[in-house]
Amino acid sequence: MASNSNRLTPRQKMINLMYIVLTAMLALNVSSDVLDGFTQVHDGLNRSNATVDMRNEATYSQLAALASQNPDKALAWLDKASEVRQRTADLYELVDSLKLEIVRKADGKDGNPEEILNRDDLEAAAVVMLNPRNPLGTRLREKIDGYREYVTALIPDTIRSKSIAQALGTDATVQRGTLVARSWEESKFDQQPVVAAVTLLAKLQNDILYAEGEAIASLLSQVDAGDLRVNELNAYVMPQSRLVMRGGKYSANIVLAAVDTTQRPEVFIGGKKLPGNSGLYEVNTGQTGTFTYDGWLEVPHGDGTSTRHNFASSYTVIEPMATVSATMMNVLYAGIENPVSISVPGVPMGDISASMTNGTLTRNGDAWVAKPATVGQDAVITVTANMDGNNVQMASTTFRVRKLPDPTPFIAFKDANGHTDHYRGGKPFAKSLLLQSPGLEAAIDDGLLDTPFKVLGFETVFFDSSGNAMPEVSDGAAFSARQKQQFQRLSRGKRFYISRIRAVGPDGINRDLSPMEVIVN
Repeated sequence: MASNSNRLTPRQKMINLMYIVLTAMLALNVSSDVLDGFTQVHDGLNRSNATVDMRNEATYSQLAALASQNPDKALAWLDKASEVRQRTADLYELVDSLKLEIVRKADGKDGNPEEILNRDDLEAAAVVMLNPRNPLGTRLREKIDGYREYVTALIPDTIRSKSIAQALGTDATVQRGTLVARSWEESKFDQQPVVAAVTLLAKLQNDILYAEGEAIASLLSQVDAGDLRVNELNAYVMPQSRLVMRGGKYSANIVLAAVDTTQRPEVFIGGKKLPGNSGLYEVNTGQTGTFTYDGWLEVPHGDGTSTRHNFASSYTVIEPMATVSATMMNVLYAGIENPVSISVPGVPMGDISASMTNGTLTRNGDAWVAKPATVGQDAVITVTANMDGNNVQMASTTFRVRKLPDPTPFIAFKDANGHTDHYRGGKPFAKSLLLQSPGLEAAIDDGLLDTPFKVLGFETVFFDSSGNAMPEVSDGAAFSARQKQQFQRLSRGKRFYISRIRAVGPDGINRDLSPMEVIVN
């Protein structure tokens, strides 16, 4: 039977103890020393997580090798281990995304969990995790509950199973001095400094990896590995991540399963030998896209001969991204094309799809255009992403559909430089420019919507020497002949009014616009 190697190391136990002590100190005073202590614990947890993840990968590779040698006996256990790995990765990445959200809430869109600026911010964690509109803390607790029940069911050893259940426990707690039990998420993230919340999430990731290691080790032990003998060597590429932000660094460990530690294999990529004997492959990333590489490992034998084992892998480089939206301004305007930005951090744009209710949503490259249909009926945009071959719903956002605001009427004219300008009334306007203008126009030209409207008709109101009003009707959007004759008679300083302006926009709604005063210069 395979022995379990996934027990907590003394270093990990010390990190856990330090976190408990720092949490107690935090209740007394948020000093810089305490914050520095959390930072050190967080760094130590990250290193420990990397070590535990590599150890879990090695255990999984051992199980894969056994399944390759004896599929009838080991393949079923390998399938279960693969599912454990996938569920662990999903939960681990969820926690990573929450760490990033909290830090960005405190430090802005360029926030980095590894370099927290506002470590003592007491609001960011609560705003992100305890928001009643988007209860991320509750969702995380539910995910942990589901993962805990799934993993413990795979471990027949009741002592180990109980240990995992305690490490991933999410029960409500009654704190000293209170009578009402607080939920797990409230006790963890309410009034917590950012550095403490991020450290707590890093410890949670450590517990998740610990549970994964116990589960895979248990599955491996059930194969009865002690009866098997390794007769085939396989090369494995273990990247730290297959998705890399542009400007970041891609890192991968290339190892050989069941390798003799006294005979390290030589690693070749693209025909060139990697320096050193650790099998660490690193390359700087300068552009986006998916990149592949291959090579081989040469394993020396005692008789002077060597064998070659080929490998191949790939990684994807994406642009750094962040999505910021104003919740109170989720508005689309009917009748026009509304540009919409859609992105999913960590997912290439080509793997993202979206749909919309109450209208159409079209894609042009990386840009999206929403055109809602009915005013007053909400439009819901649903975003899905292809994650490891499965379409996963990432978000569903509701937008209010409103009619376009009323446009502003104006008289278009050419200035001295030949540029088109708009006269909107209320100040002197040259008579020569008035006579050259064909008619009246209307548009929303606020620099945001920039939507033209069609003028259906209007009236001009002139006044004779006795003060009597003399209305004249336009020829649609154009000045009528009678109106132009009235313009000819106007002298400097005279004024008239344009009223009863009717216009229709791209949404098909007729509007009655406010009148405008024209002062002849």
